[in-house]
Amino acid sequence: MITFPILSLMTFLPLLGAFFIFLLRGDEKSVAANARIVALLVSLVTFGISLYMYAGFNGALPGFQFVENHPWLPGFNIHYKMGVDGISVFFILLSTLLTPICVLASWDSVKTRVREYMMAFMILETTMLGMFSALDLVLFYVFFEAVLIPMYLIIGVWGGKNRVYAAFKFFLYTLLGSVLLLIAILAIYHQTGTTDIPALMSSAIPPDMQKWLFLAFLASFAVKVPMWPVHTWLPDAHVEAPTAGSVILAGVLLKMGGYGFLRLSLPILPVASHYFVPLIFGLSVIAVIYTSLVALVQEDMKKLIAYSSIAHMGFVTIGIFAMTTQAVEGGMFVMLSHGIVSAALFLCVGVVYDRLHTREIARYGGLVKNMPVYAAIFMIFMLASVGLPATSGFVGEFLVLVGAFKVSTLTTFLAATGVVLGAAYMLYLYKRVVFGEIVHDDVRKMKDVGPREIAIFVPLIALVFWMGIYPTSFIAPMAPAIEKVITRYDSANHIVPHTPTGIATPEGR
Repeated sequence: MITFPILSLMTFLPLLGAFFIFLLRGDEKSVAANARIVALLVSLVTFGISLYMYAGFNGALPGFQFVENHPWLPGFNIHYKMGVDGISVFFILLSTLLTPICVLASWDSVKTRVREYMMAFMILETTMLGMFSALDLVLFYVFFEAVLIPMYLIIGVWGGKNRVYAAFKFFLYTLLGSVLLLIAILAIYHQTGTTDIPALMSSAIPPDMQKWLFLAFLASFAVKVPMWPVHTWLPDAHVEAPTAGSVILAGVLLKMGGYGFLRLSLPILPVASHYFVPLIFGLSVIAVIYTSLVALVQEDMKKLIAYSSIAHMGFVTIGIFAMTTQAVEGGMFVMLSHGIVSAALFLCVGVVYDRLHTREIARYGGLVKNMPVYAAIFMIFMLASVGLPATSGFVGEFLVLVGAFKVSTLTTFLAATGVVLGAAYMLYLYKRVVFGEIVHDDVRKMKDVGPREIAIFVPLIALVFWMGIYPTSFIAPMAPAIEKVITRYDSANHIVPHTPTGIATPEGR
């Protein structure tokens, strides 16, 4: 039984680590070395605390656990309230796992302003953990927006040659959507007199007002996912971001949109969510097909993986808004799987980029001859991205398609084409980079992955197969919380969950 405020400790420990790094003194080389060590130790301790938190988490309970509730702005009935349930707990674990991996991935590649770089990652971890733990709308908004600042700096300071353009585009897109989110929060507070998320999940907001609020939420969360057509910032941000920036962007930040839909849109605005399902399905299907076709013609490895991320997140939004048990669980599973697999794919690109300083697919070829271990690692994550059975990618996509089929056969059929296209562009990428003849001498001289790089990939490989072979260990703890959201959604929309025969009907599922 955990009695101390574990969520606050876990959230603000990286911020304390950032402050400690700020206090480091000495010559530039020693400060950089110490900053790396402090960042790694703090992120590993934070990961250890998150594992301890998960060990004390009761997956059979649908409600929030480890709740901390303190008056923050008592005159306005706004509280500092933290808590986790089966939906948020895995995103916290994902964030705490990827942060030390990002620190390790940047160990040798980042050579300028190392102290500031490590501070940015520590602050970013605090904002991510705070957002996934927040149970008050104002607190959620503060952390949701604060994520932008360190990510903007990571892209804008340590990125590629067009980093300033990419950073500004990322910031403006996400900030514009978030302004509407703030207006929606103010409207909800004016209507209900509270910003407490669990209380709002059982409140009755008028249906007409729900529709306007949903559109405001959609403007913010759709940019974060990102959904078509507000996705254009992502390929630019990925291409210009340093490797670790791409890892955390694909691994965690894209999940903030899906998490926002599950945590706020569906339980607080269930009637509007039901009303806009055709719109979400339409945008998601376009995202799956269009961005998969765009990925097929990319010449930059990072840009190809970035477009594949948009296609995978299209599966997520279809799963979430299908609102059947299998589909929502599948959407959650795709988010977790994508967080690991896409992060690993960007790390794979980072390995060869560190050696050759180019991401152009045509510059490579024949890597299997002098980098066989790298080729094997890349193959595992490529096949997981495609959705090979026994890998994490298969389970989520299968559940989404099974669950969405009960709601819309056409949507499911069109989304399924994304699986075929996904196999096409990932196998095409792998064939051009790994197989064939070595044309360039500098490629022939590239060395295979070293011990530090293998240490980065081993936990991710283990998770890919663990999730693929034993998915119940992930689905069971999230199921009660997901069922709670679905029950709320069904009752608000007068949907009959099941018929006696178990066959879906037009008005039921």
